[in-house]
Amino acid sequence: MDNVSALILNTSISGWRRPLWYMYEECAVAPYGFIFYFSVKVINLIVGFPSNVLVMRHILTKKSEGSTSDIFFLNLSIIDAFFSLMTALDLFNRLYLDDEDVWYFLRFSYGVKDMAPLFLTCICLDRYIAVVHPIVFTGIRDNRIRMGVSVVVWGLILPFALTKSILGTRSVNEVLGGVILFALFLMIFCNLSIIWVLRKSVAGKEVMNPGKKKAFKTVITVLTLIVVNYLPPVALMPFSYAYTFRDLHCKISVSVYSIMNLSCTIEPLLYISKMERSVLCRCLESPSKKLDDK
Repeated sequence: MDNVSALILNTSISGWRRPLWYMYEECAVAPYGFIFYFSVKVINLIVGFPSNVLVMRHILTKKSEGSTSDIFFLNLSIIDAFFSLMTALDLFNRLYLDDEDVWYFLRFSYGVKDMAPLFLTCICLDRYIAVVHPIVFTGIRDNRIRMGVSVVVWGLILPFALTKSILGTRSVNEVLGGVILFALFLMIFCNLSIIWVLRKSVAGKEVMNPGKKKAFKTVITVLTLIVVNYLPPVALMPFSYAYTFRDLHCKISVSVYSIMNLSCTIEPLLYISKMERSVLCRCLESPSKKLDDK
């Protein structure tokens, strides 16, 4: 999405110097959306970046075979960590540099983040096949297939981000809108299908199979991410014509994209919440586990 990433000059034609919080002179009386926007970016830098690094470290170093979706979670964490780290450069450029070359690079980072839902879609499809079509899934468990899919997704992300960086935000708006809508409907379909199959499989039973229970938690997590982070822009922005300029650019769009960007922090925290406590800190291991290790 736009993510307030258009190339902006700090000094307008009228000579008015734009503070950090305002992108347009009309927003001088309504700065709260921008305050929220930059607060989210700081949260992503302070909380989201180290959380994503922890997720990447866990996936790359764990000894046991994890979920087949971990490859997609790894790529998603790379995108979120990169975007979160760009906050420092973004703020420094807005406050001091106002360098055009830096704006190009920042637009590239926004373009990469815009396409992050593609990896969420891959996670949903992977879980969908595993639960709804288990026989087919047995034949495609090889992680090399998922690595190949990840390469294809990056092959879509990088040209999109470069186009946004060089030609500007408007050049990719229609493409992005189509991708987001397609990914959103596909993810919702996959997750609702998985929930239906899992709930149906345990009808009349008191305990759900551990593997299915894990899959159920995964799809609930992804569905939560979809509804909280990606549904607002899809639901609100088609009605942009009905808003005044001030409401649209100073309040609604900047707030909606802030919620979308908050996924950089929410996604790793939800993944970490499913990790064993001992992975976070050995001091959190149960006493019996420590004695076994000795």
